[in-house]
Amino acid sequence: MLKYVNCGIVFQEIPDEVTLSINISNCPCHCPGCHSNYLWTDTGTPLDEKAIDGFVKEYGSDITCICLMGGDSEPSRINSLARYIKKNHHDLHVGWYSGRTRISSQIENRHFDYIKIGPYLKHLGGLKEKTTNQRLYKIGNDFELKDITNAFWKKPV
Repeated sequence: MLKYVNCGIVFQEIPDEVTLSINISNCPCHCPGCHSNYLWTDTGTPLDEKAIDGFVKEYGSDITCICLMGGDSEPSRINSLARYIKKNHHDLHVGWYSGRTRISSQIENRHFDYIKIGPYLKHLGGLKEKTTNQRLYKIGNDFELKDITNAFWKKPV
């Protein structure tokens, strides 16, 4: 069962989106240097359709996107929640952050607008660094992945 520990509105996870970031526990990745190692244990509140509806009711028009942060222990459940959000909350975009280097075969791109993959490797930096190993993809109308990682890199003035 997926569980979440906390959530909050963020502006840096997905470009041009006001995102409700939901931090999911029981992360199996255990990236060295992880800034969220409190998510390594199986703790928190069940993350199900009822919880999603509660978030949408609470945050309403303040958000444009829901990003599921983690869930690598149950990618099929992540896929199911994304499908639910797309079907029942049409006005919201859906994102997922996986700490894996590849997208699970249990994930169907059509249920997502954004997918971020890659473990955090401190020596390579996060998405703001051109040296990062992490990638953010936007899912196109054809459900193909378009790498938009460079949207995080500072443009010369």
